[in-house]
Formats: sequence, structure tokens, C-alpha cells
Amino acid sequence: MRRKTPQSTAAPHAPRTGRMRRLLGDFHVTGVFWFRIHLFGVSILPKPGVTVIVTLFTTFFFFTLFNIRRAIAANLSVVLGPCGWWRRQARIYRTMWEFAWCLSERYETVGTDRRVACDVEGKEIWDRLVSSERGFVMVTAHIGNWEIGSALPSKQASRRVHLVREMELDPKAQEFIAGIIRKQSDEDLVVHFAGQRDPALGLELLSALRRGEIVALQGDRPRASERPVPTTLLGRPVGLPAGPAALARAGGVPILPVFVFREGRLRSRLVLRETIDIPDTGHARADIQAAAGLIAEQLEWAIRQRPHQWFCFRELWPE
Repeated sequence: MRRKTPQSTAAPHAPRTGRMRRLLGDFHVTGVFWFRIHLFGVSILPKPGVTVIVTLFTTFFFFTLFNIRRAIAANLSVVLGPCGWWRRQARIYRTMWEFAWCLSERYETVGTDRRVACDVEGKEIWDRLVSSERGFVMVTAHIGNWEIGSALPSKQASRRVHLVREMELDPKAQEFIAGIIRKQSDEDLVVHFAGQRDPALGLELLSALRRGEIVALQGDRPRASERPVPTTLLGRPVGLPAGPAALARAGGVPILPVFVFREGRLRSRLVLRETIDIPDTGHARADIQAAAGLIAEQLEWAIRQRPHQWFCFRELWPE
């Protein structure tokens, strides 16, 4: 039997860290060094040269990140079914390849004059929501070009958008990411980094919803300090964050599932799904759990659309 890895304080879907992170510091995979060198390489190379960066990064991490490789393979076996050793390696490499491209194209939008073209599906849903005076909760996940998609609402809506991100494991990396977001966005985008339990942030976001503003949250990763809502994903038990459903229920607003799939070189497809309305039955726990189940259905749909763009780097269902 495989020896169980000690629980980390990181979010359940994040890569496992520990002694190696303390040893390597900025040079760990979660450290700021890799963020900076990636942006630098993408910024100085011509468009065809980005392929070199993607190939080097993907190959290097493929041969060094053993825990992440195991997690990718195990999670994909639930989506795609069991396979032989060679097919397993191909699945791992392709997922890392897609991840490297998504990161690189995000950096291209910051460090160069190149931009990602994004087709929109379900624009009528967006138009219906923004034409009303109600706020709404926008839920996405770590699938595809989610980093690019998270900045789009502030450019499309004539109202303030509150983007909530989980804190980076490296404070320097978090400062780096915050600077990138500021460059990508405009003054109508407010970024919040959520760490430990913060009632003040919850109240601030609820007030924003009641003012008719938009709150954008990740719907697939509960924070380490948060009790996840039990539900099922891909036919297996999983815990999802309570935040999106709890906020929407308290504010009396709908949830809009949003996914951004990478479709090719500097091309993406933003898909808006039908809204999720959460009834207030007077039983908060039951209402939130029912909503989590509906969010899980949307996550499963998106994962099955692009399995290799599902960037979950922790084994969700250990043997």
C-alpha cells in the first residue's frame, strides 16, 4: 500500500508542498522565480519563440514534478478511464503542455502587444444579467484559460467586478500576480486575496452584490481553513467551497458558471452556462449543499469538454 502523505495546509486542489518548498524557496515550483523567468522569456521572444519556452518548461517539469505527475494521471483516469503506462505519460505531458500554453499566453497579454482572441458562447445570458440592476456571482474553475477569463467581466460590464483569488503559497509570487492583474484590468476591477477565514471580506462582497455589482469566485478549490461542502464530481465524493453558494443565497442573486477553454494559438472560447438560482428554504446548509451539487454538474461538464485543460495538481481520490 502507498504510504499516505501528511496533510498540507494548502488548498485541497493545490500541489503538495513541504520540505522541498522550504529547501528551495523562490526556486520551488510555487516560487516567484518561475513566474518571473516565464514572463521574461515570453516578453523578449518573438511569437514563434514562445513555443521554445513552452517546450522547455513542459519537459523540465514533466521530469521533475513527480507528485504532480501522479496527481494528473490519477485524476484523468477518473475522466478518461484506465490506460497503459505510455498512454499515461502522454496524458500527463499533454496536460502540462496545455498548462504551459495557458500561462504563456497570459504573460503575452501583459508583456507584449499580443492578445488572446476570445469567442463567446451564451452572450444572451450575459446580456440578460447585466441589463438588470441585480448583482450576480460568477463562478469559474481552474480549467483552460481561466486567468484570462477572470479579467473579461470588467471590460464587458458597466459595473464594478470583485475578483476573489486564493492566496499564493509564496508572498512574493502573490505580489507578482497582483501586479499582472493590475496591468490587465481597469479601475472597475477590484482584486481580493482570500486566505484564512475573513468575515470582513464576506460582508464586503455581500454589500457589493446588494449594490448590483459582480463577484467572481473560483468554484473548485475550498481554502485550507474552510469546511468544504460534500458533493460528487465525476461520480466520486468531493468537497467544494461553500462561498459561491452562500454569497448568492445571502444576496438573493443568481450564480453564473463561466469557463474559458483554450482553442489554439492565442485563441480561446468563453462559455457562459445557464444561471443557477438558489432558493432560500430557511435551511441554509441544505440550500448550499444543493447549490454545490449544481455547481459540480457544471464543473464536470467543463472537465469532460477539455480533460487536459483541467489543472488540478493534487490527487483528489487517493487509492
